[in-house]
Amino acid sequence: MSSNSITNENMVSDKKTLRQFAMEKAIFLVLLLLVIVIAIINPRILSMRVVRDILMMSSTKIIMALGMMFVILTGGVDLGGGRMVGMAAVISASFLQNPDYVRRFYPEMGQISIFIPILIAVMVGTLFGMLNGMIVAKFKVPAFIATLSSMLIIYGVTSIYFNMPPNNSQPIGGLRNDFTFLGSGSIGFIPVICIFAAVVAVIVWVILNKTVFGKNIYAVGGNPEAAAVSGINITKTLVGLFGLCGGLIAFSGVLEAARTGGATNNYGNGYELDAIASCVVGGVSTTGGVGTVSGVIAGVIIFSFINYGLTFIGINPYWQNIIKGLIIVSAVSFDIRKYVQKK
Repeated sequence: MSSNSITNENMVSDKKTLRQFAMEKAIFLVLLLLVIVIAIINPRILSMRVVRDILMMSSTKIIMALGMMFVILTGGVDLGGGRMVGMAAVISASFLQNPDYVRRFYPEMGQISIFIPILIAVMVGTLFGMLNGMIVAKFKVPAFIATLSSMLIIYGVTSIYFNMPPNNSQPIGGLRNDFTFLGSGSIGFIPVICIFAAVVAVIVWVILNKTVFGKNIYAVGGNPEAAAVSGINITKTLVGLFGLCGGLIAFSGVLEAARTGGATNNYGNGYELDAIASCVVGGVSTTGGVGTVSGVIAGVIIFSFINYGLTFIGINPYWQNIIKGLIIVSAVSFDIRKYVQKK
């Protein structure tokens, strides 16, 4: 074979590789371009203060998206995530108000350890998640139906709790400094909430890449029939991953209450859509079996930058919803197209 033939074959191979890369990362590249356009329109968005604010806002969404990732890896989706954020925020905030605050949720309760309400909120989220997993595994109910039902139940339960006397559906405020420090405090220049997000990311990476359970998740998402034949306990895997999803989402709700210094029963409404979009933009396939922690983190940061950036440059909120909707449908469309091409 001549050297010219070899060179031509290499050029064709390089073009195919470049085309394949462009197809796989198309939506990611488009969003990156949008970030650049926003930065050109208003360069102040690249200031350290603004970037730090975006990273702090992204931290709770990173934790939520990493939880959502477990479910999406199996080809499912958790539509109750946003309401779980609200429940966890209300639970933790209701127990962690200042003793001298006028409108305390529990007027007669003394000051308790900060860890107890956080643990309760995370446990409630985990139990709801495990219940979703059980419904999906045992009754073969599609994940979006199971979690849609739990979304309504969670919101109803949260609203009933939030409406208890003497609170009567008033926003929960006056949170203790040791609690708000978790969401808005810093160690040096590094926000504490970003440290939590980094630790969760490392734990999730270890679970997915270094444990049998993590390998089982990818196997169940890639081919559930083959996974069952190979001896993987599908029910145990689904219950476990849905439980992890619920626990992580609840933890993000706790930190969201700490970051904003308050909570209502409507906290987190719609957050699940941002989490799903961030996962898909970051390369987590909606058909299951494909996704990385680093991709999810990149997807969340870019999506958060766009959300913040559109407001920063004065785009009407109604147009922002349209843009976000187009991003979500485009991301899923590209993902489905990649799946069809591989088939």
